[in-house]
Amino acid sequence: MVTYLDVAATTRVDPRVADVVMHWMTEDFGNAGSRTHEYGTRAKRAVQEAREYLAGTVHAEPDELIFTSGATESNNIALLGLAPHGEQTGRRHIITSAIEHKAVIEPLEHLQSRGFEVDFIKPGSSGRVPVEAVMERLRPDTLLVSLMHVNNETGVVQPVAELAQLLSATPTYLHVDAAQGYGKVPQDLTAPIDMISVSGHKIGAPKGVGMLVIRRRGWDRLPLQPIMFGGGQERKLRPGTLPVPLIMGLAEAAKIFAKGHAQWHRNAVGLRTRLLEALAKTRFRINGDQDHAVPHILNLSFDGVDAEALIVMLKQHVAVATGSACTSASYTPSHVLTAMGLPEEVAENGLRLSWFPSQAADLDVEELAARIAWMQPDSA
Repeated sequence: MVTYLDVAATTRVDPRVADVVMHWMTEDFGNAGSRTHEYGTRAKRAVQEAREYLAGTVHAEPDELIFTSGATESNNIALLGLAPHGEQTGRRHIITSAIEHKAVIEPLEHLQSRGFEVDFIKPGSSGRVPVEAVMERLRPDTLLVSLMHVNNETGVVQPVAELAQLLSATPTYLHVDAAQGYGKVPQDLTAPIDMISVSGHKIGAPKGVGMLVIRRRGWDRLPLQPIMFGGGQERKLRPGTLPVPLIMGLAEAAKIFAKGHAQWHRNAVGLRTRLLEALAKTRFRINGDQDHAVPHILNLSFDGVDAEALIVMLKQHVAVATGSACTSASYTPSHVLTAMGLPEEVAENGLRLSWFPSQAADLDVEELAARIAWMQPDSA
């Protein structure tokens, strides 16, 4: 049995969630946009209940949430949808970090080609962007700050809640890519963040569903413009038939994760402790500030060991990756570890381990450590 240690990429769908999805695919299969028959009425009612619950998890109102296909789409709607307002008002300055997911970096690079100025802050070796580094770059023409909640490669938690409080008193909006943090560090996302992107498959929902929270400021809605067209669904910001089964799966997964969060956290910490104790027989460094990190993601560099060779050697034992699933096939140094200013040999050989405790409970940490130690030069 190969233990899956790559849940930062995706988490197995909970069987209870799968049952809910199947019900809405085969039994209550109505279109939530239909008002002329009972099937559509039931679907519409169910979607509204899901919207109410999910909005409540981040202390938002139901009409401040739209459903999307995941955080990548949510990020694009947030960043590109706000751009016309920046162009109209002359506020073309954006602040972000150099360790964002490509789903944020690439839309912002597109905006650079449209005349926007983007500050990419490098966080230093801690992997945590200081609030002061953001605030000192704030200008009268700063339209937006976009900062991820939890880094997908290092697990370092960014100070988004503190930043939200400071920016709420300014005209600058805050967008947070919470793909890795939603459900894991729930209190942060109740802060007055203007836009929050979420992917369902990080908490056990099916792939292909997520949400974008778009909070009002007082009575005012954020001046987002649609980037896709073809229907009036989802506040005219996201056209297309609502995927009712996926939405119901997202809501069910969020409920299950919230109910089991305390146990999840204890088990994640327990596995982390066992893993690090076993790895003490190897020579390694942990990349990222461990005083501000989620308990289920570790980024490790092993002295004298090529990460790609290690992955091949371990593939019959554990499933791991060198970084983001979206870039891990490229065999290039991690842009996250590089932006942290780590030595080249560290950035090239960072190994990301991430786990859902129940899926990794049978991991033989001693065998894993022994295999890694065997690969290190001068190993005993």
